[in-house]
Amino acid sequence: MHHHGHGVEKDEKKTVYHLEEAAIGGHPVARHNLGHVEEIRGRMDRAVKHFIIAANMGYDSSLEALKKLYRDGLVSKMDLASALRAHQAAVDATKSPLREEAAMFMRSMKK
Repeated sequence: MHHHGHGVEKDEKKTVYHLEEAAIGGHPVARHNLGHVEEIRGRMDRAVKHFIIAANMGYDSSLEALKKLYRDGLVSKMDLASALRAHQAAVDATKSPLREEAAMFMRSMKK
């Protein structure tokens, strides 16, 4: 809301504050968005750290951001490999027969 000014004044400080609170609470999208904030501010080392943390929680967009930053020479091969392993572990940890059944059901409903 504060970021876009929906119903309130635009306020970057409040936006960042709420993103930080959500990220501390374990919200991967907030962590990813903090990475973008730091990227815009030119603090690439901090941006990379946020993307790594979000990727480690299984957030796909952060993994893609890290791949792009690796291609740009801003992420080491070791950091990318570590993030890939952690991302896969997080994704595997969320798999279950019930989730797979629900996913198949949702795919069948889209047809």
